[in-house]
Amino acid sequence: MTDIKTLIEAPMAAAADVDPSDPTAAVAALEARYPADGADALALRDAMVAAIAAGTLCDRGDDALKWSRLRKPDDNAQGMSVDVVWMSAAGPKHRHPNGEINLCFAIDGQPRFDGQPEGWVVFPPDSTHIPTVTGGRMLIAYFLPEGAMEFVRD
Repeated sequence: MTDIKTLIEAPMAAAADVDPSDPTAAVAALEARYPADGADALALRDAMVAAIAAGTLCDRGDDALKWSRLRKPDDNAQGMSVDVVWMSAAGPKHRHPNGEINLCFAIDGQPRFDGQPEGWVVFPPDSTHIPTVTGGRMLIAYFLPEGAMEFVRD
């Protein structure tokens, strides 16, 4: 099996080079540098799906929401954490102090992540949301600058 930590390097570098304060521009820059439907992204998706099937990735949670941490911000030059989520429902409400950059793959059905189809989805700094997948299942790699995320309770 291909090493997922090696495969995640290119999209992590692409995510580190964009400014999430302008999500539209960030998505365009990410697509230009690392197309979500390109061969490298599809190889990453396939490796992550295989690791999930083997029980070595997304090994926490339940069927509707499984997750795991792939990288910590202090173990890579980009200073980003990378979490991987296998998702078909809503997750916990949280805030992104430095923004959140997501690479989303449709797995089953016609899924949408917070209303967005598969591909790159970017949330600006200081945004808050309840991450929700509807219409199927997605596999999502979350790139968090400095690993910054705060859970929010109403």
